[in-house]
Amino acid sequence: MEVSHTLTNLIIFVLAIYVGYHVVWTVTPALHTPLMAVTNAISAIIIVGAMLAAGLTEGLLAQVMGTAAVALAAVNVFGGFLVTQRMLEMFKKKEPKAPAKEDK
Repeated sequence: MEVSHTLTNLIIFVLAIYVGYHVVWTVTPALHTPLMAVTNAISAIIIVGAMLAAGLTEGLLAQVMGTAAVALAAVNVFGGFLVTQRMLEMFKKKEPKAPAKEDK
């Protein structure tokens, strides 16, 4: 009996969601910013894999799921970089405010 490639891709997709959920929610807040940076790099690799999955499969369902994976990974990459940038800006030292000039 041969297992269809669509079913295999679906199982991998569901397992990736499950593992990713549990990995992210068990991280302490102090490690969240470095984890976000690494996750963005991993998601960029996932985009390449999702494009291969969408392009090399023959079934319509697999192509739709591969396209959805590309879109979700792209949202994750770009949104992750924005969130990471905002989080890193919170750690920058703020410039002291210049004293207000008095009118004479």
